[in-house]
Amino acid sequence: MTTQYCTFELGSLLLGVKAQSVQEVIRTQLVTPVPLAADFVRGLMNLRGQIVLVVDLRARLGSPQQESSPKPLNVLVHTSVGLVSMQADRIGDVLEIDEEQIDAVPDTLQGRAREVLAGALRLPERLLLLLEPERIAVG
Repeated sequence: MTTQYCTFELGSLLLGVKAQSVQEVIRTQLVTPVPLAADFVRGLMNLRGQIVLVVDLRARLGSPQQESSPKPLNVLVHTSVGLVSMQADRIGDVLEIDEEQIDAVPDTLQGRAREVLAGALRLPERLLLLLEPERIAVG
């Protein structure tokens, strides 16, 4: 069985999320910080009257902090707690992926990244890390 995945880049990482969970991709919005929130929560944004949680994926994945794109994009995904925005540097392609080709998250990967990854797929030039949207906002 094949599934479509939307891909996007965050620094040198190529990440993907099931296309059915993506609502839209939008340009940078004003984000209001939330005091005492988890370190990976950038804040909240108002999207046409709906309050959306904005997650800093670099912090959520435990990646070294680096300068993000001057105009990051927001990938909005549906979760059981509502819409969540994940900031990305660049948007990639929509890939049709055979579920049998997806590898499990390696046991050697520990920490925050392991908490939010659903699997990995070896592509000809690089590795595609597949995110589980339901785990992105939970910390």
